[in-house]
Amino acid sequence: MSKNIENIIQMDFSEEMKNSYRDYAMSVIIARALPDVRDGLKPVQRRILYAMSELGLDPKKPHRKSARIVGDTMGKFHPHGDSSIYEALVHMTEDYSLSIPLVDGHGNFGSIDGDGAAAMRYTEARLSDGAMTLLDHLEKGLVEFIPNFDDSEKEPTVLPAMIPNLLINGTTGIAVGMATNIPPHNPGEVIDGVIAYMDNPDITIEKLMKYIPAPDFPTGGSIINTSDIKQIYESGEGKIRVRAKIEVENGENGRKNIIITEIPYTIAGNKTKLVESLASLMKDKVFDEIFDVRDESSKEGIRIVVEVKKDRDIDNLLNGLYKKTPLEDTYGVNLLAVKEQQPIVFNLKMMIQEFVRFQEELYTKEYQHMLNKAESRLEIVDGLIRATDVIDLIIEILRGSSSIKQAKACLIQGDTTEIKFKTKGSEREASQLNFTERQAEAILTMPLSRLIGLEILKLHEENEELLKNIASYKAILGDMNELYKVIKSRLKEFKKTFQVPRRTLLLNVENAEYIEEVKIEDIYILIDRFGYTKSLDTSSYSRVSEENLKEYPNILVLIHTLCKLDKETILLYTSFEELFESQLVFSTKGGYIKLVSGVEFETNRSMISATKLEKDDEVINVVMLSGGEILSGDLKVILLTEKGLSLGFPLEEVSEMKKTGRGVKSIDLEKNDTVAYTIVLKSSTETFEYNGKTLSAKKVRNRKRGQKGQKAQL
Repeated sequence: MSKNIENIIQMDFSEEMKNSYRDYAMSVIIARALPDVRDGLKPVQRRILYAMSELGLDPKKPHRKSARIVGDTMGKFHPHGDSSIYEALVHMTEDYSLSIPLVDGHGNFGSIDGDGAAAMRYTEARLSDGAMTLLDHLEKGLVEFIPNFDDSEKEPTVLPAMIPNLLINGTTGIAVGMATNIPPHNPGEVIDGVIAYMDNPDITIEKLMKYIPAPDFPTGGSIINTSDIKQIYESGEGKIRVRAKIEVENGENGRKNIIITEIPYTIAGNKTKLVESLASLMKDKVFDEIFDVRDESSKEGIRIVVEVKKDRDIDNLLNGLYKKTPLEDTYGVNLLAVKEQQPIVFNLKMMIQEFVRFQEELYTKEYQHMLNKAESRLEIVDGLIRATDVIDLIIEILRGSSSIKQAKACLIQGDTTEIKFKTKGSEREASQLNFTERQAEAILTMPLSRLIGLEILKLHEENEELLKNIASYKAILGDMNELYKVIKSRLKEFKKTFQVPRRTLLLNVENAEYIEEVKIEDIYILIDRFGYTKSLDTSSYSRVSEENLKEYPNILVLIHTLCKLDKETILLYTSFEELFESQLVFSTKGGYIKLVSGVEFETNRSMISATKLEKDDEVINVVMLSGGEILSGDLKVILLTEKGLSLGFPLEEVSEMKKTGRGVKSIDLEKNDTVAYTIVLKSSTETFEYNGKTLSAKKVRNRKRGQKGQKAQL
């Protein structure tokens, strides 16, 4: 029991959790999610490319099954699951995601629409020309190799990238507590920017932007806030607004077509999402201007057609589409990468600076490797040339020796012990030999064909070439300016190989609001016997048969269905448009009358008070008159009472009031009599309708407003 207690390690739980989570977080940050600032690759990408190079899958070799590549990568270098490895492999084939794809895929590797790649057993792949710029010279020992996860293999900590891959292809990744989102750039522009920095290390970001003005997305489109790019490049963070490329064409039947030829980079690999969002907006009638949406894309390029109804505002519709669809989107830039095992947010100049420093290291090691190799070869060639000058002596040494070891000792140290020579002079000459060990081995293995005059001449030519190269290598290694010349020369060659015209346009566009178009047209409101209502435009209403219309009650039933009016009676219904352009004549049973402008009733409230009433009084009539009728000045008011009295007077005797006014006396009523009906007519009108009867307007005597009525002679 005491022994077990001695083996217990006591520790603070919170401290252990903190340390464990920190270790996990750093593992994700460094070993999974973030790229190295030097080669621009995440660990899984680097391991895939290295595994493919180990399989000999260079661009001139046949494609190999993706399953084999994934298997080798997982088994040797990246033991984190085959699906994540295959996803990374697929991503490196996407020409709509990368400016320079690193893998040449054969088979179904998905599409810009959003289609997924086929299973790894069906697809094949090999390295692209772009990948070779990251992998070349691995055999020269330019980068450090470390043991893999089980110490059974060696893998590079970084690839000897000779192009600025991080800026050219960009990357995205989510780690613990941080994320990277580096946009792709134009290869030619980035290389020009790197060369400009090498020419002037004190160059400002503003001047660098003359060479690298902004990201260049493989999908094209436009950046519409170019003025913000400088701040993004200086801070390493910010937001880019990207927009699709649009063209407008003439369509059928007088319609216009909006043609989408390039999509924002943010939906690269998910073009179907854009088409679906446009179609749903049309279906849901969010944009009434859209007549049809269809995708006519092909191998030749993207072509999404939005047909616009005749005589609609195209620019206004586009403003709405930019706001409510992925036709315009935001790309969040975060120039985060790993340097010396630490995640750092870089600005544009810092990223180029790190790449140039890496090139200095790579090229120095490369030329040191080439110098060592040349000097080693020079040693051999020099020994062979010297050997041809004394070839007869060497043959005599070989014939007189009893072993290779004995002959080799003579060549290196001049040791003639126990070697049989023909003459003492040969022995003295042999004792003066001082070849190096490597030279001696080369001489002993030299074929007799090397003694031909032409072969000897070749040795002298090779010797001269080696001396020249060695002098050149030393000059480059001894002068940083010379080293830079070599780096810049090779970068210019890469530019010729990978340069493409800029695809993304650079604009500065202000946000424009979408103004919803209001189409004014007559509609019909119908209600069925169950109380359900619907509206129909004129063309739809014309298709409804008379038999069907019999099923619908009158408009008053509809209004009672739509509004909570309790026991109130509707006297007038009209549209707001007509109301605001008219004047209303209110008449009450108590004998009050007033004229009110329709503008008085302009409000966003659902119900408002229309007039002031005395106790027990109520409105019996509301007559709506147009502005033209009022201006004619030839209108007559006729009132009828319950006891059969009538009174007529000109409308001009009625003053215009506010809606809160009570009105003026229209007629002097007898006891227990009330106004039953009021109508406004032109003075020339001879008859009017009341309670289903046609009455004579001429028999209503004209008197002053407010006088007693007379017995109606109608």
